[in-house]
Amino acid sequence: MRRDVFQAIADPTRREIINMIAFKSMNVNSVSENFDVSRAAVYKHLKILTECGLVKIKQKGRERYCEAKLEKLIEVSSWVEQYRKLWTGRLDSLDNYLTDLQIKAKQDGK
Repeated sequence: MRRDVFQAIADPTRREIINMIAFKSMNVNSVSENFDVSRAAVYKHLKILTECGLVKIKQKGRERYCEAKLEKLIEVSSWVEQYRKLWTGRLDSLDNYLTDLQIKAKQDGK
């Protein structure tokens, strides 16, 4: 089953894994030590992140290292951006309306 990036970031554990490895790769054991769940559960989260293209697992000797591939988060950013524009426009309209009301109230008070 092909998963998308939205499924990956829907879970707080997966978001925390992404935060942990965003700036430096970590071995799988080091990642799993940071959670109060079984190592198998962390592996399942890593598998989902890998399927979504947000994590790449690299073998280095006997160790497996997790490396973040954050380019896929552009999909999320683009999706959110459309709503940011919408709400920015609405809030700007509200600000203009309130400013007009204040101006009218000052003029009526003179």
